[in-house]
Amino acid sequence: MSIKRIFHDPIHKEIVFDSGKPEELMIMELIDTMAFQRLRRIKQLGAASLLFHGAESSRFTHSIGVFCIARKIYQRLIEIKSSFCDNKFVLYGAALLHDLGHGPLSHTSEVIFDHNHEQWSQNLVKNYSPINSILKKYDKELPKQIGGLFESKQLFSKPLKTLISSEIDCDRLDYLLRDSYNTGTKYGLVDLERIISALTFSPDGNIAIKPKGVIAIEHFLVLRNLMYRTIYNHRINEISTWILEKIIYTIKNNSEKKIWLDKSLYNWIFSPAKIDFDDFIRNDDITFYYHLIRWKDESFEPLSTLCKMFIDRDLLKASNISFLNKIDRLEILAFARKLCASNNFDSEIFCGIKERSFKGFESNNALKIWDGTYQNSLENSSALIKTLMKSDESSFIIYPGLIKDEITNQISLIKNNS
Repeated sequence: MSIKRIFHDPIHKEIVFDSGKPEELMIMELIDTMAFQRLRRIKQLGAASLLFHGAESSRFTHSIGVFCIARKIYQRLIEIKSSFCDNKFVLYGAALLHDLGHGPLSHTSEVIFDHNHEQWSQNLVKNYSPINSILKKYDKELPKQIGGLFESKQLFSKPLKTLISSEIDCDRLDYLLRDSYNTGTKYGLVDLERIISALTFSPDGNIAIKPKGVIAIEHFLVLRNLMYRTIYNHRINEISTWILEKIIYTIKNNSEKKIWLDKSLYNWIFSPAKIDFDDFIRNDDITFYYHLIRWKDESFEPLSTLCKMFIDRDLLKASNISFLNKIDRLEILAFARKLCASNNFDSEIFCGIKERSFKGFESNNALKIWDGTYQNSLENSSALIKTLMKSDESSFIIYPGLIKDEITNQISLIKNNS
């Protein structure tokens, strides 16, 4: 007797799993593993909830959403090419498990622990027994095939690679919709149904889009541009990440001082090469936040102050200095560091310049336009998409709030004298 399980999702509404379908039974079994349940305790947007208070959704929620989109796309593609059904288990498994390797606060871990979530997703799929054994039950090759899709340069199956890891894939289609919804930034909703209905296959066997879908793709890429500029690259996110970086830096550089650390986080900080599956699964947002709270109350300076800043949201300040030349930027940094020191702040930790880059849409030619006669790249078919390929660099000076007036005055002074 088949069992149905329903997830009520704010973006995709009812997501129904049917155990009578082997590929969906596999997904249900994967969801119930400890490694996947851990994603409930990893925030999708890291520390962005310090700015957008609704940004509390998890990698678990997002991963279920990515699977939902992959299933919709699969159902569309087998209508066009019935042989695509051979890819069902690989596509479903990769869509669900693509973020399995994320560390605490998602992408923030990439910076503060030098953690590679794609490598860890691959490692868990290939070598972590509870996941690996479920996949092998359905096909001995599944762990290897799914793991291969998480390699950035691997293109063993172009259509699957396009759907799992390209500039317009199931992952991005879900997180742009979900993050826009959760942050309350209603720049417009991606026309997901239009994009899916416009999908087809080009003569080279890869997935392509019909001309009727180009406007929906433009809309999607405009939303991506706005989301990066207003949420993912927001200065509060940059400041929060700076503070967390300095917390880990301070611990590493004061290893002789007494500090409470459990075994798993100790390995994440001091011996990343020694992290085993148990260490990995134990470290999530809750574990990490518990450490921050204890360090706030029980550690040495400046660690205690840094943790207090983050936990109590009493953050450092940042001013945009992108319009200054490099010499003027260094001048304002020297000025800020001198002020820091005179106010008893360690200028190496509480002050610095943060460079930020926003990458425009990068066409890797994974998705092309096919009208039945001619094939063309997205950027050659749309002036708007070509514009959205432009990258942008910016620069901020970070410093304690206590010296904000002096810093902003000095920036104005330098700007006026330039």
